[in-house]
Amino acid sequence: MHHDFWHQRWEQNQIGFHEAEVNAYLSSHWAELGLDEGAPVFVPLCGKSLDMLWLREQGHPVLGVELSEKAVRAFFEENGIEASHAEQAHFAQWRAEGLRLLCGDFFALTPADLEGVTAVYDRAALIALPPAMRVDYAHKMAELLPAGAHILQITMEYAEGALEGPPFSVTEAELRSLYEDHFEITRRAEWNDQEGPRGARISEKVYSLRRR
Repeated sequence: MHHDFWHQRWEQNQIGFHEAEVNAYLSSHWAELGLDEGAPVFVPLCGKSLDMLWLREQGHPVLGVELSEKAVRAFFEENGIEASHAEQAHFAQWRAEGLRLLCGDFFALTPADLEGVTAVYDRAALIALPPAMRVDYAHKMAELLPAGAHILQITMEYAEGALEGPPFSVTEAELRSLYEDHFEITRRAEWNDQEGPRGARISEKVYSLRRR
């Protein structure tokens, strides 16, 4: 899935993946990670998600990475937040109180970019990627995160052919094959037989992962 695909989606406002309110699974299950107060949180492929504001309200400094500059600008403009802007090696950076958004390619990140981060919130990144890229994504996440770091992971599952992703179906078996070499995985909750995009029947699952 090339960069042009995502730029086009944002330019044409084809952003059905964007939620107009804070994700209910985030607010229900975040505390189960048992994070330290003020722990920095990383949100990959963050778009203009309101979940970042919720995380900041809980006292977490938030680092997001997003390919689309339009999405980054919209996040600050639509929420009335003034942000400073600067260019750095591989990313353009926007900063506001408790928020730092990097505009660029997730795969260009280094552990230094995530220095201090001990938690990740992934609602829309893993399920946005086709199978081969999911393998690379999981390897990259293991490279970026230190021992003891946590991920709150939300996935969806649906029958083959029911939808043309993204979002893609990611089964629990696949999730475990992607992450179990480097992470302890706990399924926290699941909701079955819900109506998803274009009327497809989907299941959604919430996991916590802990970097060994």
